[in-house]
Amino acid sequence: MASAASSTSLSAVTILYLVQHAEKERQLGDPGLTVLGRQQAARTAERLRRVGIGAVFSSPLRRAHETAQLIAASCGLQIREDARLRERLNWGEGEPIEDFLADWAATVRDRDFVPRSGDSSRRAGERILSCLADLSAEPGPVPVVTHGGVTVDLLRTLVGDDALTPSLLHEEVPSCAITTLDNGTVVDIASQEHLE
Repeated sequence: MASAASSTSLSAVTILYLVQHAEKERQLGDPGLTVLGRQQAARTAERLRRVGIGAVFSSPLRRAHETAQLIAASCGLQIREDARLRERLNWGEGEPIEDFLADWAATVRDRDFVPRSGDSSRRAGERILSCLADLSAEPGPVPVVTHGGVTVDLLRTLVGDDALTPSLLHEEVPSCAITTLDNGTVVDIASQEHLE
């Protein structure tokens, strides 16, 4: 897949693996992983350990950080957090689920819609693109543990909506799915082969 032009380019000299966090607890705020989620993260860690990763980056949100911990521990590395990897918006305390879901759907329909709390899809895509551009100088393959919404926002920025399945656009990125970028080009989207 060729990447579309954007204001920030990835002149990467390394492979970046965007890892969707593992299955999370179904609760508001900043939930951790389920038992199944920890198993998914361990299998993902094994897959990434085999490719010889050089660093592990993570969103600061708990579900991503816990996924990254298992990856980093399997490779003898420390996690490096970057707030630019956080989700587009997060269901927070005191916010009715209906309002959160309405804002989420609006950000999918209109990339410039700014929700009550969080970023527009366009801004989130540019934010993560900026982070990945900075990480492109890291040695070796680099896993970046992040979230489904912001991963889709990045893909919409790089390859456009037509390159994405309706389920990715409107539902979610599967737990521990890996999206691969090689020299700034998207080469694989939401692969779960390592979990089979």
